Amino acid sequence: MELPVLIATLRAALTHNTTHLLRDQLEDVHPADYAAALTEFTPTELWDLLTALPRAEQAEVFGYLPTSEQVKLAIRISRRKLAPIIRQMSSDERADLFNRLSAEQRDTLLPALAQAEREDLLRLSAHEEGTAGAIMTSDYALLPPNLTVREAIEVLRLEAPDKETIYSSYVVDQSRKLIGVVSLRDLILAPVSMRVDDLMNHDPIYATVDMPQEAIATLIAKYDLLALPIVNAQQQMVGIVTYDDAMDVAAEEATEDFHKTATIGKLESSVKHAGIGLLYRKRVFWLVVLVFGNIFSGAGIAYFEETIASYLALLFFLPLLIASSGNAGAQSGTLMVRALATGDIKLRDWGSLLGKECIVAGLLGLTMSAAVIGLGLWRGGPDIAVVVAATMMLVVLVGSLIGLSLPFLLSRFNLDPATASGPLITSIADVAGVLLYFSIARWYLGL
Repeated sequence: MELPVLIATLRAALTHNTTHLLRDQLEDVHPADYAAALTEFTPTELWDLLTALPRAEQAEVFGYLPTSEQVKLAIRISRRKLAPIIRQMSSDERADLFNRLSAEQRDTLLPALAQAEREDLLRLSAHEEGTAGAIMTSDYALLPPNLTVREAIEVLRLEAPDKETIYSSYVVDQSRKLIGVVSLRDLILAPVSMRVDDLMNHDPIYATVDMPQEAIATLIAKYDLLALPIVNAQQQMVGIVTYDDAMDVAAEEATEDFHKTATIGKLESSVKHAGIGLLYRKRVFWLVVLVFGNIFSGAGIAYFEETIASYLALLFFLPLLIASSGNAGAQSGTLMVRALATGDIKLRDWGSLLGKECIVAGLLGLTMSAAVIGLGLWRGGPDIAVVVAATMMLVVLVGSLIGLSLPFLLSRFNLDPATASGPLITSIADVAGVLLYFSIARWYLGL
């Protein structure tokens, strides 16, 4: 069902007080689609539509809601009504919600959970944000090494309803140390009398609880894993990160990098749900900083007033040239930021990349010079054409080198290279473009 049709159906159910019929009408609607439609309603309407579903489906749909919507419901709905849904949620989603509640809201929620759920929630929520521990789930399948394949499959059959995934089972010793991993496929295809110890992979890929979440997503993508086991400092199994959580992390990191390339701070919610005050605060700082940075461009123009007065035609080409410098820098910077983020290049590669960028930027500069030289002849004559062509060549080269080098420089000082892209590189390249343009004009025109 298309989203507009689903929203209209839900709205009609509210209007005619027929929400009790929704579970039959929308039996084939995916929980993610249902959650997307619910975001179009007020919290009170959302709750009425959510609770029209069976209890297990309520928890699944609730897990797909944006975190901001989950928090709104947690604030508005009584503990007695909300606790059954929280109990049905997966352990990692429950911990994510818990971390976003106030201390008072946490104290209200905890007594509604069973002791085992409460202890698991507190353990998961204690890990630092942005680490493997903060995104892992404790719902995973464990097997001892001495079971036969027949016994292992029977254990998984019993555990399956409560586990995030059973496609990979983790083999631990008596102290819960990870010693191997076995796939459900291997268990099904193996002789029923074979022992798990003889079937499992004795050298599993794993990560530690304090590893950055973006590194976890990289590992899962690199090795095509359905889930990655997480261990503590004693090599004891404490959780898994599933591929869908890794995809969420990758999307979150990509969004954050896109925001940084535009010098926008990290948004804790979506743009749709962000308030005016939040959007203002996230954007104002760098805009003000770059205003003062662009003063240097104005100062450069003021310094060359006599040159400009002698050849007013120079002003016609100024926007074209500094924009080309900024564009070339932004292109180069974007390539470097992404390559650094994915691990494609390291800090030690700066020297080799510098030589390659000089050649590429030189070719780009020559091409763009050839493109504008005719415009220079038409607008200002041969002398202006030479100045514009030479400047275009240099500003593209300099802008590209600024875009290349700034991400490396920020990484060298343990700063996020994503901040180097977009407006920051453009502003620096603009200043360089103004100084180069009028310096070349003054020298060549003999002023």
